[in-house]
Amino acid sequence: MRIIKTTDRVSGAILREIINRASRDNMEIEKKVKRILSDIEKEGDKAVIKYTELYDGISLKPSEIRVSRDKIKRACKSVNKKTLKSLEISAERIKRFHEKERLNSWFTVEDGSILGQLRRPLRRIGVYVPGGKAAYPSSVLMNVIPAKVAGVSEIAMCVPMPAGDINSYILAAADIAGVTEIYRIGGAQAIGAMAYGTRTTPKVDKIVGPGNIYVATAKRLVFGMVDIDMMAGPSEILIIADEKADPEFIAADLLSQAEHDEMASSILLTDSKSLAIKTEKEVSKQLKKTKRKMIAEKSLKKYGAIIVTKNMIEAIDIANEIAPEHLEIMVERPFEIIGKIKNAGAIFLGPWTPEAVGDYSAGPNHVLPTGGTARFFSPLGVEDFMKRTSFLSFTREGLEGIGGTVISIAEIEGLKAHGDSVRIRLKKDSRLKKG
Repeated sequence: MRIIKTTDRVSGAILREIINRASRDNMEIEKKVKRILSDIEKEGDKAVIKYTELYDGISLKPSEIRVSRDKIKRACKSVNKKTLKSLEISAERIKRFHEKERLNSWFTVEDGSILGQLRRPLRRIGVYVPGGKAAYPSSVLMNVIPAKVAGVSEIAMCVPMPAGDINSYILAAADIAGVTEIYRIGGAQAIGAMAYGTRTTPKVDKIVGPGNIYVATAKRLVFGMVDIDMMAGPSEILIIADEKADPEFIAADLLSQAEHDEMASSILLTDSKSLAIKTEKEVSKQLKKTKRKMIAEKSLKKYGAIIVTKNMIEAIDIANEIAPEHLEIMVERPFEIIGKIKNAGAIFLGPWTPEAVGDYSAGPNHVLPTGGTARFFSPLGVEDFMKRTSFLSFTREGLEGIGGTVISIAEIEGLKAHGDSVRIRLKKDSRLKKG
């Protein structure tokens, strides 16, 4: 990994290159995705089957698109019992965490009016789960469980099967989390099927879940037809550490992110030059033993950096500017720093809290904003699967109290009929009083 100082002239340019690594538009991919979505909208299952055969090499009949209940049951029985137990423990912790996010409907009575808000779950959502290069049962748990806690009644899951079948752990996780239906389709065609609806896959209200550039592009293009969770980019970790931090721990956590893919970003910010050097050596040492060495090596070389800051204040300022997906704070008193962090998807405090525990079993959601969007996006949660509806009811006296204000603003905006809708009622009330 390269070691740079904030005083180096090139440090700013290097950081910008890392931060903006996923911002380049690919017009060719967008053109392909638009064609796929258009075909899905017009031809339904026929187009889904065509593109599944083209991109996944799997020939399906309409009756084979949905995974049978028997297949799911067989998958649950076939998986390793220890791993199944781990998924169940993780699911329970994720559920307990998200149950604390639930908010109820409310109302208030004041000055002749009743004002309030109804909070209701979405009826039907779609969850996309990657199934190409690797299987991610944790992604199933993280995307489905908050929806279940919110009260969503129908949860459809799409997962590609380029190898010919769906990973048993994906099916087991879906069963544990409460998925109601599973479809063996992936890519942009799966997003189109969920967004527009076909004879086999009914339309959903919202689509969540990670995917490759084709999936991400498809989600962006169908937004408005349905809701989506967020525009997720390559994964990233940023670690703030002082001289007392353990370089072995830091190196392990940097590599845990780098092994995701070649576009992943791993950054260390420290005010200790000695720690920077020790960490760089430790990364090289651990990299040799990493199973996904080639991927991690490319990621670290292009989008990794150890940055030596003038002091800890500068490190915090840079972290807030980057707004990382995952932020680890490995300093002597981490809780003294947390209040100064303004932008981060999730914060991991202290040497015994590796980012990996948040990925799998801690409880907080691992679906986090990337690419600096933690400045305005939040982790996936129960609120993402609910909608709010305001309600209001006025008595005659309540309308009299606010009617003049409404009429005044309507006149300013030149909308006379708006004002008249209040004026007519108040005049009628006046006549009724006289009578």
